[in-house]
Amino acid sequence: MNKDRLVIINAPSSLEEMLVDCLLTLESEHGFSSFPVNAHHHENKGLSLAEQVSGRQKQICFQIHIDEDGSKFLLKRLQEDFSGAGIQYWVLPMLGSSEI
Repeated sequence: MNKDRLVIINAPSSLEEMLVDCLLTLESEHGFSSFPVNAHHHENKGLSLAEQVSGRQKQICFQIHIDEDGSKFLLKRLQEDFSGAGIQYWVLPMLGSSEI
């Protein structure tokens, strides 16, 4: 069974550089991607008035292809280094990957 994972992280834009530094230390053979996203959530906690009105908050999204042990290490590190920072994450099994 494939033990690779796709970890998706949505975080406040203010954490972008610190998260890039954190992810670079993992030395994943597949690297990672980052891009701006609009996050939508039913809680208005930490949103500016404009964000509350528009119903979206600008955040940064990271996607990293990593093995199962690496994903556990990453999540533990995020919890230690970014506790309470409002980071959301998802861990998905990789069904396949390749380069074309």
